[in-house]
Amino acid sequence: MGNCCARPGGPQEKKKRKEKKAKEEGAGRKLVVLREATGRDIGVRYEVGRELGRGEFGVTYLCRDRESDEELACKSISKKKLRTAIDIEDVRREVEIMRRLPKHPNVVSLKEAYEDHDAVHLVMELCEGGELFDRIVARGHYTERAAAAVTKTIVQVVQMCHKHGVMHRDLKPENFLFANKKETAPLKAIDFGLSVFFKPGERFNEIVGSPYYMAPEVLKRNYGPEVDIWSAGVILYILLCGVPPFWAETEQGVAQAIIRSVLDFRREPWPKVSDNAKDLVKKMLDPDPKRRLTAQEVLDHPWLQNANKAPNVSLGETVRTRLMQFSVMNKLKKRALRAIAEHLSIEEVAGIKEGFEVMDTENNGKINIDELRVGLHKLGHQIPDEDVKILMEAGDVDKDGYLDYGEFVAISIHLRKIGNDEHLHKAFQFFDQNQSGYIEIEELQKALADEIEANSEEVINAIMHDVDTDKDGRISYEEFAAMMKAGTDWRKASRQYSRERFNTLSQKLMKDGSLQLNNDNRGL
Repeated sequence: MGNCCARPGGPQEKKKRKEKKAKEEGAGRKLVVLREATGRDIGVRYEVGRELGRGEFGVTYLCRDRESDEELACKSISKKKLRTAIDIEDVRREVEIMRRLPKHPNVVSLKEAYEDHDAVHLVMELCEGGELFDRIVARGHYTERAAAAVTKTIVQVVQMCHKHGVMHRDLKPENFLFANKKETAPLKAIDFGLSVFFKPGERFNEIVGSPYYMAPEVLKRNYGPEVDIWSAGVILYILLCGVPPFWAETEQGVAQAIIRSVLDFRREPWPKVSDNAKDLVKKMLDPDPKRRLTAQEVLDHPWLQNANKAPNVSLGETVRTRLMQFSVMNKLKKRALRAIAEHLSIEEVAGIKEGFEVMDTENNGKINIDELRVGLHKLGHQIPDEDVKILMEAGDVDKDGYLDYGEFVAISIHLRKIGNDEHLHKAFQFFDQNQSGYIEIEELQKALADEIEANSEEVINAIMHDVDTDKDGRISYEEFAAMMKAGTDWRKASRQYSRERFNTLSQKLMKDGSLQLNNDNRGL
């Protein structure tokens, strides 16, 4: 009789119908990111041209307004890259913040926001004058007066944001570009991807941002808009001496340095920096947010009030060289991380989905901590219970006690990016085009052609000088891996990755009793 006796409403038939329906719904469902898009077809108004830059979620292109012939930038964010609810909400909020902030000479303006089936397209003012540090390095002669001018601009942006209820949360040098290549070009804030709206007295606990610039209260998961002044203070410190104030070879070392908040004013060029400048640095980097200066108090400080009279004597070639190396090393890391991310997105998402299905034993589309613990063991990960709890807390964004698929994908992808030798080998092979087992100077030049203006020989040599530790004129895999694993930069770390890693660190630091604001060691 074959299958003629199978009941139409039997379990197997129901399961097949359910799977078919889910498949049809999935195929027909269209992700809508923006609440109010300008339109669906960007090509009607704008002609999209050559690529200008590339990030974790999208690509920025040069584009031209067909009506006015004005040249603009178009940031196209691929919907395929928006894997989690957090990613989608970040884009929505970024657009909302840029729309709500008033026009400001030092903030890039959003013209329009389009959304089609494949991507969100943000049409913005074009900034083609280059990154902050690159401009400083190119000048050759760098002074305290120049640092004061930059700091004043950054803090004015912070003041405007705070006045309109926006906390930036990710102030760092590469989020500021010059509008054009003229010497008088304005410096503009370009990225509000991690910014949030806040109300007076409201506290936040999400660990986001770039660890170099992270305030101690972020690690304590209890913070407000004062964190932006801290980040601006870190930038000022770097502008004056060429290195970050809180640095270590490991992530935990950086976190501990931030908590200790001890400033070094002894090494060059600090002895030649004015007392007023050092005083402002100390007050912006006060570990107690209640004592830290507000944006208005920073702008009222004598050093910035007399910015045009700040010493115009060069801070020395050492500072310029440090700034250049700090900048170019991050360009190399950014390109390497991109290679890793591209590899992951193609080959590992299917495996992550399979892992989720293995753990989701109740087939309810979510994983509790017990399922996560058992599932990790099944997949061969012998993780202590304490670390499983940390992982669960980091991934459970909506705090409902479960990991949904989006949350699971986020922590899986971002936890794998660095430290996995297979992924590092993939990144290394991207640079090692001739498969010699070494990255040679010509290969560096080719790989970084779109990252470094005019392929500066000085820039390439600076990278080689820092990474090539045995000084044989080329970079081995071991040297490359050491650079990627060292605590020198996590600027482009994703929001989720940054949260998990620093959640873990803050947990460890609190456990050993070192996560306390040390108000007695605020500088020399």
